[in-house]
Amino acid sequence: MLRIDEVTNSQGFPERSDVVVIGGGIVGVSAAYELARRGVQVTLLEKGVIGCEQSGRNWGWVRQQNRDLHELPLAMQSLKRWAELSDELGDDIGFRKAGILYGTEHESDIAQWESWLARAREVGFNSEILTAHELAARIPSGRANWAGGLWSVTDGRAEPSKAAPAIARGAQRLGAKIYQECAVRSLDTSAGRVSGVWTECGRLAADSVVLAGGAWSALFCQRHGIDLPAINVVGTALRTAEAPAVIEGCFSGPDFALRRRLDRGYTIAVPGHGRVELAPQNLRHSLKFRSMFRSRLKKKLKMRVGASFFRGAEASATWRDDDVSPFEETRVLDPRPDTEWLERALQNVARVFPELSHMRIAHAWAGAIDTMPDLVPVISKIDAKPGLVIASGFSGHGFGLGPGAGMLVSRLVMDEAPPFDIYPYRLARFTDGTKLISPDMM
Repeated sequence: MLRIDEVTNSQGFPERSDVVVIGGGIVGVSAAYELARRGVQVTLLEKGVIGCEQSGRNWGWVRQQNRDLHELPLAMQSLKRWAELSDELGDDIGFRKAGILYGTEHESDIAQWESWLARAREVGFNSEILTAHELAARIPSGRANWAGGLWSVTDGRAEPSKAAPAIARGAQRLGAKIYQECAVRSLDTSAGRVSGVWTECGRLAADSVVLAGGAWSALFCQRHGIDLPAINVVGTALRTAEAPAVIEGCFSGPDFALRRRLDRGYTIAVPGHGRVELAPQNLRHSLKFRSMFRSRLKKKLKMRVGASFFRGAEASATWRDDDVSPFEETRVLDPRPDTEWLERALQNVARVFPELSHMRIAHAWAGAIDTMPDLVPVISKIDAKPGLVIASGFSGHGFGLGPGAGMLVSRLVMDEAPPFDIYPYRLARFTDGTKLISPDMM
């Protein structure tokens, strides 16, 4: 079973709230926390359990380095909030500024990093290109034909099992109401704008609604005639039992990603690999993903017909406000992990770190990653539905970006100017003729 720290439901159920947040992942709880911190009456509704979908199933990386340049300002703001939250919450979220290291055997990667870093410095971020010798000195037990590396001392790691629940509890201490196993079935509207939500527990009036539903956001949007062109990519990861320390932070090596855990094991995955199930939602949006599918990702994605064709976040579904919705039929998405990726991940790690060749898998899992065609999130007011803010489509980056995204959402809800340009995050980029380009960084 996935291990997630517990959050206790708030007492009672309100008739009204200033803001309703839909979704109890890292983005949703961060938005609720930031709003409550500023004195806003906020209610968060989660159909299942706080942090139990992708926010509890990711790698646990908190990075600025190698972000798409559109994401970098948000990543920088988020890293700052991660550090502040560790002090504000009085609750261990597992955040450690232990650095993130990349190593490669290919000169082409070095050239790409150098090009990215030159542009990142213009935004105010800096990291360090390492020679092969300098990289080897940082991981002396590593065995590879290194070309060089990339090092960010300011990046870090956190524990997915702890972070979202701890932030949710912090929001509750500030007055936020949080209810699990309470699905939102639809928006309620009045005089052309959002006026609340219909839930399985009844109607809840609100002036604003934040949709942070992750893999479920596109289905919810479809119910209201909003086209959020996301597909869900199922990624696989594993954690090991306690193992020798070869790093203290995170390391991206030849076809593997490694994070040291607080329990002294590792979280391991094969970057970019996953599967896409040929379900109605994914098929409907597939044309917008042509560029991505033609790129290097094509060889890393499996295409399969699965159970999600008939049921779940990607299925075709219609329901009424008084019906049992798809969000209640599947409280927690728990996809099947891909055994092939598990075996490959361990083999790739053992090739570089022989002392880890006998590691034991303590637990393997998969998660549904809500992915946009340009891999850039949607953090946007919706003109067609005044009062609605969408924060979704984080494309596997939501854990690290979550606290910063929560702060950004709070400013949008309160009609305040954002701290940086959020034009690249608008939903309208998919319909206003903007030419989308496949990002060179993930």
